[in-house]
Amino acid sequence: MPPRDNPTARQVRLGTELRRLRESAGKTARAAGELLGTDQAKMSMIEAGRRGISEERIRKLAGFYACDDPALIDALCGIARERRGQFWWDAYRDALPASSLDVAELEHHATYVRTVQMLVVLGIFQTRDYARAIFGNGLPVNELEALVEFRTRRRMVLNRAEPVPYKAIVHEAALRMRYGGRRVAKGQLGALLEAADWPSVTLRVIPFEVEEITGHAQSVFYAGGAVPQLDTVHIDSPFGGGFLDALPQLVQYRELMNVIEDTALSPGESRDLINQIAREM
Repeated sequence: MPPRDNPTARQVRLGTELRRLRESAGKTARAAGELLGTDQAKMSMIEAGRRGISEERIRKLAGFYACDDPALIDALCGIARERRGQFWWDAYRDALPASSLDVAELEHHATYVRTVQMLVVLGIFQTRDYARAIFGNGLPVNELEALVEFRTRRRMVLNRAEPVPYKAIVHEAALRMRYGGRRVAKGQLGALLEAADWPSVTLRVIPFEVEEITGHAQSVFYAGGAVPQLDTVHIDSPFGGGFLDALPQLVQYRELMNVIEDTALSPGESRDLINQIAREM
């Protein structure tokens, strides 16, 4: 099997966790490679996510590393069984940046999602017109339409038989920004109110009256993993996002999300504020 040129975020994460287990056990990559009948170079590629690994080999390594966390090992084996091309977002692999696909992948496999957005409505709730208004400048038409369609399809995680629990926090500033003009912005607020009624969605607003914003007004996407060790934070930016998964970082962002939630209005108060902003447009 040839090395992967562009492993997905979950493929990289599988390799990262195997490396962490090895280092915690005080084993070398050479010794781990010898156990699997391979060399150190290929073992390093496995730990970088650039080579696949079978479930049997993961369990063999777990025994070698004396790992006593069967839930973690089962979760890692689950990632190893995934194959590129089996999920809906793979159809966009040649049309959109890999980081966008990685977020959809995280959402699909998440046990829960917590998000904070400060200046735009959360992507999964965006209308087509709103998404076009945000991304339309400078993008080729075919790429723009692929991105709009992709964002719409992300909602499948909220419509399936067992929807992912989705806690979404948005700042009042994002609700008052008129991307695409008054009509588009008002339509987006209506769509957001509809989303707030979905069973798995909890939508809350940070009002302008909150004078001190924790986290430097940073937008955050927190995806709960099959086990807490596999939680992942995605930090968005205009030039591509980044993924954080070190335990100290996860702890910090869990605490940050808790603090931000404490500053937000209740779901009912949030709905009232969104309705008020829509009436004022």
